[in-house]
Amino acid sequence: MSSMSRRHLIIAATGITISPRLVFAQAAASAPSAPFKVDPLTYAASALEPHIDGKTMEIHRDRHHQAYVTNLNNFAKDNPSIADKPIAEVLGNLAAIPDAIRTGVRNNLGAHANHSMFWQIMGPNGGNAHGDVLAAIDRDLGGIEKLQTDFNAAGGRVFGSGWVFVTVSKEGELAIETRPNQDHPMMDGKRALLGNDVWEHAYYLNYQNRRADYLKAWWNTVNWRAIDERYAAAKAGTLVI
Repeated sequence: MSSMSRRHLIIAATGITISPRLVFAQAAASAPSAPFKVDPLTYAASALEPHIDGKTMEIHRDRHHQAYVTNLNNFAKDNPSIADKPIAEVLGNLAAIPDAIRTGVRNNLGAHANHSMFWQIMGPNGGNAHGDVLAAIDRDLGGIEKLQTDFNAAGGRVFGSGWVFVTVSKEGELAIETRPNQDHPMMDGKRALLGNDVWEHAYYLNYQNRRADYLKAWWNTVNWRAIDERYAAAKAGTLVI
């Protein structure tokens, strides 16, 4: 039984509920040949227009993300431990992965974690930051406007492909950080509160080389209710991706 299956059994037995936004996409034990999967969107692919067009969402999720998952499932056929262990444990200890697949697992599992988070933190009518997460943004990042300005600047400085994140500690402290390629903060023992994909496939159909315009427009897609959930989960030590 996978780690996520055991986790759900424990949750069911104790009566604890958990938002589906916080669950990492690993299939149930009934499908051992394909332990990783791309979860369905909770909104239409076109729901983020005009900021992110539906065609970009479809290509990004159904082709790029699915390709990472297909690669992971191929690795897992001969190395089931990458699916049996929690995502943070695998990415946080890549030295334990066999040399022959280490780079592939790093790239594809990091990409799966990044994209699973990405789809979850976006949505139409996402509201505004409030409560504890807004207080943390004000305290650590200088407020919403400064967060957006600094986050966009950091994303613009990423050379080539990568991600820009707001990381969150167990104490609830926030920081803006970037990672190259498909690296994830979990590789450094951290968690991502939110993150934006600055690979060209995330924006090129509409924005071409205008990454700065994409970064600015992307904030209109953020679902702050999901961010609230992630912040509370991070402080409780239950944030999975």
